[in-house]
Parts: sequence; structure tokens; C-alpha cells
Amino acid sequence: MQGPDPNPPACCHGPSACVFAKALLARSAQCGLAQRRPVGEADVLVCASPVARINCDTLLALLRERASFALRLPRPPAPLVHARALQLQQGGLAALQRCLEAGAPQADVHALVALAQERHGSLLELPWQALVEAVVAWPARRRRADTQP
Repeated sequence: MQGPDPNPPACCHGPSACVFAKALLARSAQCGLAQRRPVGEADVLVCASPVARINCDTLLALLRERASFALRLPRPPAPLVHARALQLQQGGLAALQRCLEAGAPQADVHALVALAQERHGSLLELPWQALVEAVVAWPARRRRADTQP
């Protein structure tokens, strides 16, 4: 019996899969580089730019690392439950947008990451304490009330 793969693929849909796909599919963010591709009976989002995908992956990895204690996240490579992944993606992008004062209601993910790198020189230099506080405060989606008697 083998243990988990120490180097799991970037996502279940390959190395070009969009890092912020959950936020994009929930329509809380948008990205001009995301493209829909058919995979079997489903459509997946892939990134049109390998460099942009690496930048987004770096941002999401830093968000997960910095917020792991506050959100009680499992250590990588353990996957996140959908609700936590969504909170990390949506809350992280919304916090970054507020931090950068990017005024659009739904800023482009690629544009946000590029603006963060331009203004701070590196994603490592972002105001992480404020970003993590905003991610933790991000409201979880409420469950629908059970309609069965």
C-alpha cells in the first residue's frame, strides 16, 4: 500500500488549470486569461499564460501559508475542503483588491497580481497581516435551509 503522492499534480485538471477557478466559477472574480476547456463531460478553467499561472499559484500558496493557523488549515499537500478553498480564494482576492485600492467591482485576477507585484516589488512584501485578517473575516456561504418536513 502506497502513501499519498509527495508531489501531487497542481490540480486535478492538469498543470495549466486555473489556480483561482473556484472563485471564478462562483463569479466573485474574473480573469481575462482564464479559458474554458472541455474535459470529458465537464468544462474546466485553464490559464492561457504559464507565467501568470505561476504568479497566481505563488499568491495562493502564500495566502494558504499565512492564513493556515488562523483558518486551521491542514498542512500541504493535504487538500482543502471546498468551503475553505473558496474562502481562501474569494477572501484573498477581495482583500488584495481592497489593499491595492483597485476600484472595479470585480477586478481581473491577473491584473490584481500584476499590480501587487508592481506596487510592492514582490508578493512576499504584501501587507499579510491585513490580508489574513480579511480572509478570516470573509463570510462563509450560508447553507440553504432544509426544506424536508
